[in-house]
Amino acid sequence: MNWITNYVRPRINSIFSRRETPENLWTKCDECGTMLFHRELSDNLNVCTNCDHHMALTPRDRFNALFDNGLFTEIQVPEPLADPLKFRDQKKYPDRMKAARHQTAEHEAMLVAEGEMGRTPIIAAAQDFSFMGGSMGMFVGNAIIAAAERAVATGRPLILFSAAGGARMQEGILSLMQMPRTTVAVQMLKEAGLPYIVVLTHPTTGGVTASYAMLGDVHIAEPNALICFAGPRVIEQTIRETLPEGFQRSEYLLDHGMLDRVTHRRQMRDELISITRMLMRQTPPVMGDLPAPEAAPDTPPADSEVAPNQAPDQPSETQADPKT
Repeated sequence: MNWITNYVRPRINSIFSRRETPENLWTKCDECGTMLFHRELSDNLNVCTNCDHHMALTPRDRFNALFDNGLFTEIQVPEPLADPLKFRDQKKYPDRMKAARHQTAEHEAMLVAEGEMGRTPIIAAAQDFSFMGGSMGMFVGNAIIAAAERAVATGRPLILFSAAGGARMQEGILSLMQMPRTTVAVQMLKEAGLPYIVVLTHPTTGGVTASYAMLGDVHIAEPNALICFAGPRVIEQTIRETLPEGFQRSEYLLDHGMLDRVTHRRQMRDELISITRMLMRQTPPVMGDLPAPEAAPDTPPADSEVAPNQAPDQPSETQADPKT
């Protein structure tokens, strides 16, 4: 024991000790490598402020930006069989599902909700690419059918945000059967005369592109999104040719007539509001409410004004007497 430990409180360790910094405060842009602060990135809808690269956006964050005041109600989706094929590769299929649910805090790869977008009631469905690559399984098929049935029952348009790597291999042929099922669901909307708008995000590939993702009345894509059935690497290996630059990207597909437009994520909501109200034959969207005009005070007309303390029939002092 020395005089320091006896008479001075041990504060040296607390002063020079390293503070642990959370790992999720900064995100590196995949395109330009810029380090982005998480609040700045979230306020910009996960779009890089340096190069405008559109990063992945979860369905809940997308719905918070899409619906008025971020208010929406989830639509319940029928639960399919947990493991119909008893599939196992490196892990059991239920173990993979459990890990994906723990990582994303979501139940499955698609979220369906209803609410108002610019005062227009809509049904929206969005895929989560972080949940097993947004793969299309039986739950995704049930979700699209539930969204279409709810849209028909309420007379609302359906807006779908696609982001998937294709069908879910752990469900085998059952996942491929969702392609005709979702096609029938889209046909229900068209028979009811309701708009079906598809927003294709990065990436949209495989059986999703071959079914409900390309059956919309209007197709909108985010900038530089990969949209294809077979990927460019597979095509290059098959045909043994070098593909043109930007092949199967949003801008390339727009130039070749497969998309209606490419819209930045920050303008996506206003774009969807205008298109939805136009297809529903509604009035143009209201961007803001003006205050009601104040009522003008009631004032008597100028002809009815009389002098104070004077009867209306009494002649005034300056009026001439007819007898004189």
